[in-house]
Amino acid sequence: MTEEDPMATVHLLRRVSVEFGLRQAEFAARHGMHPTDVRALVCLLDAARSDTPATAGWLGAQLGLNSAGTTALIDRLERLGHLTRTRDARDRRRVLLTVTASAVERGQEFFGRPLARMTELLGTFDRREAAAVRRFLLEAHTALTEK
Repeated sequence: MTEEDPMATVHLLRRVSVEFGLRQAEFAARHGMHPTDVRALVCLLDAARSDTPATAGWLGAQLGLNSAGTTALIDRLERLGHLTRTRDARDRRRVLLTVTASAVERGQEFFGRPLARMTELLGTFDRREAAAVRRFLLEAHTALTEK
C-alpha cells in the first residue's frame, strides 16, 4: 500500500484511534477507573464545549448504556470526585452532569502533551489543508455512526 492509496489513510486513522483507546485505558487504570468512565468524561467535556445540557439520559444514550448502568457509572464518577450533579436552573426537575475541575486537571496532565503536539501540528497547516483534515474526520465519523 502506498501513501496515495485511500485505504492507507483509513488504516492510519484506525491506528490513531486504537492508540487513543490504549491511552484512555492507561489513564483509566492509573486512576482506578473503568475505560467506560473515561469515555463518559470525554462525552461530558464535549457536551460542555458545545453547550449541550448533559443529563443522565443523554449520557446513557451517548455510551449505549441502560438506565441502571448509567446510574452506576455516574455514582462511581461522583464518588471518585470526577463529576458533579446539579439541578438545572431552568428546569428544577432536570439534573445536569458536569466534569469537576480536578478531573479536567488530571486529564490535562495525562493527555495535555500529545494534544498540544496535535494542535501545534494543525497550526502548521494552511486553511485548505486544515479544512480537508476536518472534512475527512467529520465524514469518517459519519460513516461510522450511520445506521
